[in-house]
Amino acid sequence: MAKKEVSKSSDKEQSNYMTAFKNLENKIENMFQSLWNDSDEVDFTFPVSLKNMPKMDVVDRDKEVFVKAELPGIEKDDLDISISNDRLVIKGTTSHEEKEEEGDYLKQEISKSEVYRSVQLPAEVDDSQAKTSFKNGVLELTIPKKKSAHRRRIEIT
Repeated sequence: MAKKEVSKSSDKEQSNYMTAFKNLENKIENMFQSLWNDSDEVDFTFPVSLKNMPKMDVVDRDKEVFVKAELPGIEKDDLDISISNDRLVIKGTTSHEEKEEEGDYLKQEISKSEVYRSVQLPAEVDDSQAKTSFKNGVLELTIPKKKSAHRRRIEIT
């Protein structure tokens, strides 16, 4: 039986691979550090930062899923809420600028903002029966489950 020759990569190729992986690891680490620090000086393009993600609670109840999201400054008409494949997506935009100021803007931060949040729901839901409420920048959703869950406590021995 003939031996099969396996080509081995050179030390230089292995070093290049390791350098590429280290660079990728550093970029990922910097990305998360920038997100957690809410830094505006991110050296790469990333579609969302944590400061643009609304805070939310998701509660798994026996017969429904309850979601509460904080959306300060956003009007009901500026919200887009959808459920697809048991994934809830909340998008919102706001614009506070009512008149155009004279002169050149050096910095414009208060006229527009966007929020986005996507979360996997803990169960299969019936989105056609969802009930919503929106008051004082707080969105509440109650979404019935297709099958109710039966919980039972498990004792630790």
